[in-house]
Amino acid sequence: MMLLNLNIEWAFILEKILLISAILGISLLIAMYETWAERKVAAWIQDRRGPSRAGPLGLLQPLADGGKLFFKEEIIPANSNRFLFILGPSLAMLVACMTGAVIPWGDTLHFGDYSVSLQVADVNIGVLYIFAIVSFGVYGIMLGGWASNNKYSLLAAIRGASQIISYELAMGLALIALLMVTGTLSLKEIVEQQRPGILSWNVVAQPLGFIIFLICAFAECNRAPFDLPEAENELNGGYHLEYSSMKLGFFLFAEYINMFVSSALMATLYFGGYSFPGMDSLPFSPNVITLLGVGALFIKTFIFIFFFMWVRWTLPRFRYDQLMDLGWKVLIPLSLINMLLTGAFILWRQ
Repeated sequence: MMLLNLNIEWAFILEKILLISAILGISLLIAMYETWAERKVAAWIQDRRGPSRAGPLGLLQPLADGGKLFFKEEIIPANSNRFLFILGPSLAMLVACMTGAVIPWGDTLHFGDYSVSLQVADVNIGVLYIFAIVSFGVYGIMLGGWASNNKYSLLAAIRGASQIISYELAMGLALIALLMVTGTLSLKEIVEQQRPGILSWNVVAQPLGFIIFLICAFAECNRAPFDLPEAENELNGGYHLEYSSMKLGFFLFAEYINMFVSSALMATLYFGGYSFPGMDSLPFSPNVITLLGVGALFIKTFIFIFFFMWVRWTLPRFRYDQLMDLGWKVLIPLSLINMLLTGAFILWRQ
């Protein structure tokens, strides 16, 4: 019996290691090709070709960019705090990679008597976990800007910290209204509640909350028109001005991983996650339906990623006072009103 329990424990550990490795590898691969897609979308909007030399359709361009960053000279400013200068991008990358641990990427795969859940950790406080981990991301920005001993980097880091703190409030209030509807903090349970069909998706019950969450996601990811911490024409490149080689690459990669995870999170919270209409009536095996659900989640995620890119190359950047006014004077009051209306509706329905 003890040997059987030991084998089950080792199988569970191996399952989680493989799942973590797969999610990490997919996140890095998607982040890498988001750089290619960003250029292609920008080229499409601006009526040009985009990357077309490195491989067919420029598909090897991300590898060329990664090689360039990897072989660039490693420069650490003489007056910087060396330890914190290295810790900043490392922390940003670590936080970006940890956020996908509680997202349910699919249902359950069955192999005989053994079942594999396509979620690293099905914790009943998944939403709180994501908020806690995302809050650490601001430390990477602040450390990178302050440790560089450059006034432009420090200004950009202060901008980034103020922006993230401001928009996290509105995002949290929008999520409170969603949690009032779902009654759970578990992302798995939130997806299962949306499984019956499109009318069960949370975006139907919380359209205003979704719009607020979407706008705040742009600000949290430092994406245009909220890319004030990286305003080149004001700050010469932002909080990673003094960085080069792969430390700069970590900051850039962290932004694209955050965009991927934010898109997956919005698809999970508001658009049914891995569920899709009619999935329970298909004449396929449970494993095939699970894999189709994984594909459905990634399609929804890619649609959001395209929207991130489309907005970047369409809308101009806000002034910083406009950005703060939008957060404090518009989004926070709207999210409070949305929360009150949601509570009133729940009481009325009872």
